[in-house]
This record gives sequence, C-alpha cells and structure tokens, in this order.
Amino acid sequence: MAKLKKTNTVVWGISIDSPAANHAFAKQIGVTFPLLSDMNKTVMERYGILQPNKMDGMTFHWALRTTILVDKHGIIRHIQYGNTAINPNSAIAACVNLPHHGK
Repeated sequence: MAKLKKTNTVVWGISIDSPAANHAFAKQIGVTFPLLSDMNKTVMERYGILQPNKMDGMTFHWALRTTILVDKHGIIRHIQYGNTAINPNSAIAACVNLPHHGK
C-alpha cells in the first residue's frame, strides 16, 4: 500500500460477497482499503469477469480474480487476471509508469 500511495493511487476491492463477508475477510487479512460489495454482480458483468460454473443442471457465477487499473480519466490502463492478480507488483509497476500530466 505504501508503494501505491507514492504513485497517487486509490485502491478498492470489489467482491460478489456480502458487505458482512467482505468486512470479515478484510479484518482477517488486515486489508486497509475499502472492499465493496457487488452482490448483484453488475460491476463484474460489465467488466466481463464473471465465470459460469454448472453444477447439477444449474449455472452459478463467480468472479475471476482480476486487477484492473483505471486512470483518473476512466481509461483502463492495465488488467491482470487469475491468481497472479493477487500479487500487486505488476499493478504497482503499471501505476508508476502511468503518465502523470496535469489534472
């Protein structure tokens, strides 16, 4: 977080879990940034990271672990999927390499 703070970056986590589950998870692992709840999966669907899982003739969806870097103008500058999205090093590098021109 200190490295990201140096790049003038704001961090959020978004999960399809409930706010209570997010709060418990954040407390358990010591997360210091907000974890937002997307229980209706709107954000996950718009970013194309919902994954279908069929079981017993029913389809369930889960969100693929993803790091998305959006600049201050709303332009997506970096996307990382899967288990490697847990490691923040590439996101930090992408933040450092973002052009920081004016406002």
